[in-house]
Amino acid sequence: MNNDITYYAKHRHTTKAYDSSKKISDENVAKMKELLRFSPSSTNWQPWHFVIASTPEGKARIAKATAEKYPFNQNSILDASHVVVFSSKLEADDAHLAKVLKQEDADGRFAAGEEFKQLSHAGRELFTNIHKHDLKDAQHWLDKQVYLNLGQFLLGVATLGLDATPMEGIDTKVLDEEFDLREKGYTSLVVVPVGYRHKTDDYNANLPKSRLPYSDILTEV
Repeated sequence: MNNDITYYAKHRHTTKAYDSSKKISDENVAKMKELLRFSPSSTNWQPWHFVIASTPEGKARIAKATAEKYPFNQNSILDASHVVVFSSKLEADDAHLAKVLKQEDADGRFAAGEEFKQLSHAGRELFTNIHKHDLKDAQHWLDKQVYLNLGQFLLGVATLGLDATPMEGIDTKVLDEEFDLREKGYTSLVVVPVGYRHKTDDYNANLPKSRLPYSDILTEV
């Protein structure tokens, strides 16, 4: 394994075709789940839920979201070893804040005492209420936390030697209905097939990376 994280940033790519005969090991599937769970989020909000499909039946259910508008994405979903649906909470609700606080307490984050616990909760409430009442962009703010998770996930699976394809070309309403996501308080945002690229059909694998120069994207002061 290469210890230079920039190696993976420069060598990962959006895979365009998968080898359906290759499956991700149980060990790496467990690591994929850890990447999802241990992602950063603003004030540790963790406003996400994931669906992971590995069976032909499960992947076919996700592929329904491509049938009408995005058929070009269907094969990647069906041929990948695993497919992850990223979804975000619909509401910045107090019940979720209480759940996060309870878990933090159980995990020992408040060894400094009750005062620190209440300060932590108050800080999370502060930012939540700013987005709910002042900026009025609470759902968009929660969505952005899921995209933080997505970025970590894409880089993380690359370090495991896995290929991935982030897809917004999905019918989220179809996915939400298929997995009862809205009834659970969530809505789908992105689908990510994960597996091993097809050696001949993945045309993107051998194309050079193209990024804007530092002079365009970076100011050093």
